[in-house]
Amino acid sequence: MSTLENIIRNSRKLPFPAETIYNAFASQEMLVRWWGPDGFTNTFEVFEFKPGGQWKFMMHGPEGKNYPNESIFVALEEGQKIVIRHNVTPYFTLTVMLTPVAGGTQLTWEQVFDEAPVAQAIKHIVEPANEQNLDRLTAVLQQTV
Repeated sequence: MSTLENIIRNSRKLPFPAETIYNAFASQEMLVRWWGPDGFTNTFEVFEFKPGGQWKFMMHGPEGKNYPNESIFVALEEGQKIVIRHNVTPYFTLTVMLTPVAGGTQLTWEQVFDEAPVAQAIKHIVEPANEQNLDRLTAVLQQTV
């Protein structure tokens, strides 16, 4: 069940076709370059970009701490939607919607957390981290076009 208290949403118009953005998620080589907030790097252990596929990786923070991540790709609609279930704390489902608009694509990044108190407690960290993630995605896409 979704309530406003358990949802964190970021949205941005990107000057790229929806297929190009989708491919930045689908390509392990690209995704490893931009996933996460500023200063973070990743080491992917398993990356199965298909419905039901696993995604296991370690995020390495700029302070030297490691953050294990395990997710499942729940739904994939090429050029349109990516749904990822994050199966370690904090528990959430991320839905990325790609909508073609004049001059590019409107990307909506919506995290629905299992528990509203958790979402509210980390919202001040997650919202700017998501914006940084989208900045990094944009930078990688600008390098590839």
